[in-house]
Formats: sequence, C-alpha cells, structure tokens
Amino acid sequence: SLAHWVAKDDTIFWLVDGVPSSLSKNVLRTYPFAARQRFDRQDYQQTGFAQIWRTMRDTWYDEALNHRDWEAMRVKYESAAAEAPDSRAFDRVVAMLLGELNGSHLGYKSAVDSAAYRPPQQGWTEETAHLGVTFDRFFAGPGWKIQTVIPKGPADHVDSKLRSGEVLLEIDGTPLTRDLDLTTVLNGTLSRDIQLKIQGLPNPEGKTQSRDVRLRPISYSQARELMKDARIESRRELVDRLSGGRLGYVCVERMDWSEFLHFEEEIFKRGHGKDGLLIDVRDNGGGFTADHLLTVLTPAEHAIAVPRGGGPGYPQDRRVYATWNKPVTVLCNQNSFSNAEIFSHAIKELHRGKLVGVRTAGGVISTGGTTIMDLGTLRLPFRGWYRKSDGADMELNGAVPDIQIWPDPSDEASGTDRQIEKAVEALRKDVAAEQAKTAPELKPASGR
Repeated sequence: SLAHWVAKDDTIFWLVDGVPSSLSKNVLRTYPFAARQRFDRQDYQQTGFAQIWRTMRDTWYDEALNHRDWEAMRVKYESAAAEAPDSRAFDRVVAMLLGELNGSHLGYKSAVDSAAYRPPQQGWTEETAHLGVTFDRFFAGPGWKIQTVIPKGPADHVDSKLRSGEVLLEIDGTPLTRDLDLTTVLNGTLSRDIQLKIQGLPNPEGKTQSRDVRLRPISYSQARELMKDARIESRRELVDRLSGGRLGYVCVERMDWSEFLHFEEEIFKRGHGKDGLLIDVRDNGGGFTADHLLTVLTPAEHAIAVPRGGGPGYPQDRRVYATWNKPVTVLCNQNSFSNAEIFSHAIKELHRGKLVGVRTAGGVISTGGTTIMDLGTLRLPFRGWYRKSDGADMELNGAVPDIQIWPDPSDEASGTDRQIEKAVEALRKDVAAEQAKTAPELKPASGR
C-alpha cells in the first residue's frame, strides 16, 4: 500500500486521485505538483497501438479474429499509427485495424481530441430557438404557414396557443418571407420571450384577423423529445383505433433500467382491460434489460390461484415483476440493435409471439472497455450470443421477423405506419386463437 502513517504527528500520507495528500485530525490536505515529461511521439503511439493490437488478439469474442492473419494486420497498420500527426489520425488508423474484424461494438477514442479545442465561451451561448411548431414548406407566403403544433410545446399553452393553418407574419417586428433564413430572427438566448404576429384562421365569412402572441421558445433537442412523445402517442391511438380498443401499445426506447421501470408501469397502464399488447423495439439501440422484459412476458405458468369469492388468476406479489401472460406481438426494424436484438431473437426462440417489421441490425456482442496507457479508451467485445435452437451466432445475423414489411418512403409524411397495421392484424389473430382455448375445469378438494 502507498499509505504511510507518521506516529509523531498522527498523520496518514497517501495518494488521492494520484495527488500526494495527508490526513490529520480529520483535515485533508493535498500537495498538487506538476512535472514535465519528454517522450518520442512515434514511439509513444507505436507502443499504444501494439497494446491495442494485443488486447484485441487476446479479448475479441471469436478467437478466429474474422480469419485475419492478425500478425499481418499489425505490420499493415503499425507504421501509420506511429506516424499519425495527431490523435484524430491515430484514432482513424486504429479504426481501420478494428474494421478488419468486421464486427459490432468496436471502437477506440483518444483521451485528448487534438481537433476539438474551442476557445472558452464568454457570457450566454447563442442558439437557434424553436417555437414548438413546424411549417408548411410549400407555402408561398407572405409569412410562414403553421403545419403542426407540437403537443405540450410552447405554442400549445393557453396564453400562447397557435393553431395549424395559421400564418406567422412577423418575429420580433421582422416581416417573414419564404426565403428568409430563420436563424436571422430566431438565434439568441433561449431565456427570452419572442414577439409573434399571427394571422388567424378565416372566419365563416372568409376574413382573417391578426393578433400578437408572446412565446418563450425551447431548444431543438427539447422539441425533438416532445415530437417523439407525440409520435408514440399517435401510434398508441392508431393501435387503439385499428383494434377497436382491444389491444394496447408499449414503446421500449432503450434497454436500460429507467426504461424497464417505465415498461413495468406501461404493462398495467396500457394493458389494463386489453386482450393483447404490441411491444415496439424499433430504433432501440440496446442496453442490458432483455431478460428483465422477458421475465415480465414469460412468467412460469404452473398453477391457477383462486381466492374465495374471486376469479382465477395468480397473485402478483409472488412474481419477480409485474407480469403479462396474454398474447404479444413485437415490432423491430433495421435500427433495433444489440440487446434489443437479443430480445427480438428471444421472442421467436420462446414462441412468445409474432415478430413483425424488418430484420434487425445484426450487432450482438457483449462489450466492456479498457484504457490504453494514457492514450485513450478501447471497447472490448468479449462475449458472443448464439441462438439456442440452432447455435447460430447473432452477430451479423439479425433477427428475421415472422412477418417482414418495409415502410414506404412516403409513409412518414402521410402518417402511415404499415408495420403497426400488419402487427395489429397478426395480434388479433393470436388473440382469437388464445381466447378459443378451453380453460381447465377447477376441481376443489371438497368435490372429490
């Protein structure tokens, strides 16, 4: 241990985050210092590259290393890595080495990005404000015609309510034309009110009136989040309409813990009174919670419990999580990745329900990470995943839906979701088949 106790002063000396420190009478003191180091950049980068090459040789989940001659790969890229003029060039050479493995979850990032320096910002940061609406790009003018109002956005509040079809004529006194760059009127700090002149919708006589509206804008990232929420809600309404209110819809955006807790809530909230659930993992980038979701969806069906005066079921307090044992259909697409793919494969392997959509990305490896000297961080894909039914590696082998259907390029603009339409159709058939099954007759001990 580096800790050293000096009895005379009753003081402990040791390192805190690499800095010499002392602790005496509950007082911590640090003794920062600086030391200059000289090194040969080429030797430094060559040594780091060799560590990366060796680490992948010994750690990559498939020891065949994509059938590459790994020693030849070292020779191929070593000099380029050593002579890289900056960290970005070094990163690029390492990326080419990793690319020889033709796998997912690979990556290296230098600790210092030589091209990322930005001078320190003084005062507020200028950014383009978002009004919480989208505009009709084909409107000739004058002004900008509002196409949609984002639910729960700044233009959806009572005191700053805008409506689809209204025309925005001015922003802070500047008249708007079709070719005006919106950044010239919307750039600035977000913590300000923006004055809008709005041309309202025509009245029954065809006349319009203008009004002034003050609105506090949001950022584009906030607008994207609200638009995502609105998109999920519209999908939920579509499922409800297509199924006559008999099916629920749950979107799983990520395979992380907070999203899993939300999924548990949604099982009750969206599943209450429903005959089946659509579970959407399209565009889900992965994580680690596939088995937790499966625990919810595949409870052990070993008994029927009936309290006096109650109906048949099973006590939820005996389960690990809230459960759903009615029919499900899972939606996936080409952007479903990693743990979301494991979940999609599992739904088919366990015959839990239909998989609908597009073949998943085919990027399934468990990954960790390690530091390379003080150069940077290397990802370590170390564990492969193989289907139990046939032993097939899930890497470069996406989950193939039972019902494959690609969206049409015009679907987003028209508000069509043909994958959901097909999923509802498939789930209604599974629900009908499930409801046609005969439940076992319950035989109390007193009736023997």
